[in-house]
Amino acid sequence: MYIQTELELSLVLSTEKFNRLMEMAADTTEQIGGNKHIDQSLIPKGIVVTYHNKQYKKKVQLKVEPHIALDDEKPEPERLVRKLEKRVYDYFGSRYGLNDFILSGVALTADINVGSHHKVAAYLKVLQRVGKVKGYSPPNGNSLINDLGFCLIGNSNGVEFWLYDLEGVLREQLSNTENGRKELKAAIDRASGMLRAEVRMTKPKAVRACTEEKNASGQIADLTGRAEEVFLDAFRHIIPPGDYYKKGETVKLIQEKIPKNRERKKMLRLLELIPKKKSLWLAMKAMNDRNIDEVIEKYAEINVSPVTLSKRHDVKHLKSLHSYLEN
Repeated sequence: MYIQTELELSLVLSTEKFNRLMEMAADTTEQIGGNKHIDQSLIPKGIVVTYHNKQYKKKVQLKVEPHIALDDEKPEPERLVRKLEKRVYDYFGSRYGLNDFILSGVALTADINVGSHHKVAAYLKVLQRVGKVKGYSPPNGNSLINDLGFCLIGNSNGVEFWLYDLEGVLREQLSNTENGRKELKAAIDRASGMLRAEVRMTKPKAVRACTEEKNASGQIADLTGRAEEVFLDAFRHIIPPGDYYKKGETVKLIQEKIPKNRERKKMLRLLELIPKKKSLWLAMKAMNDRNIDEVIEKYAEINVSPVTLSKRHDVKHLKSLHSYLEN
């Protein structure tokens, strides 16, 4: 499995120091908002620099794409850190180094080839039935996600989970742009049958929760080195394991494969509650069972998801998404 990583580094400065940097970069920046300037001169090296000139907070941000920075799909972590340290030091004229910044965000992305656009739509329909998950809730009023994907936002942990129809999103972009249409059309062809999954750490506390390293260089090396592990931990928390079936087939499989009556009853009770509560997490809470995690584990043991395909769904069976990622 290939995980693409994007990093965000932030540095808050006094007005005097911020203005000095803005003066130094005046020849390569352009204004893209009332208080935002962007410097794209380092794009070939995988870095975009943005200056946020807000009234009460002056901030410089770096967006880093490691695979571009090192021209390598799987960047070697220590080499990446050395390269970033040099480029940051050179760009800021030795005034600031990598560890003057904080690692304020990380995005981990995986593309899942499920075989066809029809299957992409089928997976999204069933996953939208998951609803809330412990610690996460759906966003409000995001029409793109409602139509083309499944998204959950951490209630307080600074983590977002996105799973969406990559071809559909690219087609939306194509309809709204005049530039780069040839490249977008080529990307759309490559995206057929693809679900894109993203785990986004949007706050420094989310980054700190995933690593024991204290400074930016250590965190970058650790998280890029463990990108697959960190991604899968979040994915497993959000997406129930197991294949997806219609409710009747799920009941049949539970009855066939779970010999203990007490365990069967709990699994069937959860199965009934999910559509009523419109949420896996709310159904688990309604069970009021201190060992509810064991019920989910039993589903995983027989490779069946507690979230079922709708009666109106024209698909009768879908493989577990975990099976695509863990091969």
